[in-house]
Amino acid sequence: MNGQELVSSSPRHPRTPSDTNHFVLTFENNRFASELFGQFDQNLKLLEERLNIDARARGNSVVISGDVLTTNQARRTLDYLYEKLQKGGSVERSDVEGAIRMAVAADDQLSLPTMERKAKLTMAQVSTRKKTIIARTPTQDAYIRALERSELVFGVGPAGTGKTYLAVAHAAQLLERGAVEKIILSRPAVEAGERLGFLPGDMKEKVDPYLRPLYDALYDMIPADKVDRAITAGVIEIAPLAFMRGRTLANAAIILDEAQNTTSMQMKMFLTRLGENARMIVTGDPSQIDLPRGVKSGLVEALQLLNGVEGISIVRFKDTDVVRHPLVGRIVRAYDSTYAVDAAEDVSRQD
Repeated sequence: MNGQELVSSSPRHPRTPSDTNHFVLTFENNRFASELFGQFDQNLKLLEERLNIDARARGNSVVISGDVLTTNQARRTLDYLYEKLQKGGSVERSDVEGAIRMAVAADDQLSLPTMERKAKLTMAQVSTRKKTIIARTPTQDAYIRALERSELVFGVGPAGTGKTYLAVAHAAQLLERGAVEKIILSRPAVEAGERLGFLPGDMKEKVDPYLRPLYDALYDMIPADKVDRAITAGVIEIAPLAFMRGRTLANAAIILDEAQNTTSMQMKMFLTRLGENARMIVTGDPSQIDLPRGVKSGLVEALQLLNGVEGISIVRFKDTDVVRHPLVGRIVRAYDSTYAVDAAEDVSRQD
């Protein structure tokens, strides 16, 4: 443990989860302790808010009080973040939020009383030479692990959950490792019909605005000059979905983003491009379908047809996995609840 425990509840008297707990954690490095607690102790205040505990800094120590379950979650959170600082990382508000989520999830998953609680947090991560991305939610953790083990992964859920960003990071990692020879990134351009003719410019100029999120993620993972050279050499290919027809994609990491806007035939066409030594990732949000009324989403159909198929992983993100501004999660919940009521009313009217 990075934080040294100076005072704790007596082990001779077993406590229930409702019992109070009180202990002091001391961190050896004063500078790291200051960064850990945050400016004006803002990280400790976030711990208090999220876990309903009391956390007060005293120099390079922190006094933690609350019930046994949540104070232990706070302990694991602080130990994990301190270790991150020791390894040369930084601690931002989003890192604290993520560590708290993982600490809470670790306890939630332990339903059997005989199972031991983890002393340390372990989070899946994706690393390239330029950047390391660490899971900030349990679903992100499951997603990264699914990307490592499965040849075809579906990542579905609301915007802001990191589906596309982590997929591109994983593809960049595979390319750097030499596990694949190229990266292919694709999106349905301008809804599902991919009608680009009315736009000015050549094909690249027509397509680029719709693929910009993929470019942005790439530049975060790989130095810009290397990305540009790789695109010129064809090692990284960014193209609309229509360009995938008739091809066999081998020795590649292939990502289809915004897949909710594919038709059934487009999705089948894309999935059957999978060639030897290829990894395929499909991301999308079934609640944001732009297809014409009456046209079934290829993503929705694929999730139904391929559920349980060996070699395929489906990871579903929720509004609680949103890692952008906290308001984004609340906005998603508000819209989802409204649409759920509208859908129920439609069904009752039909009955």
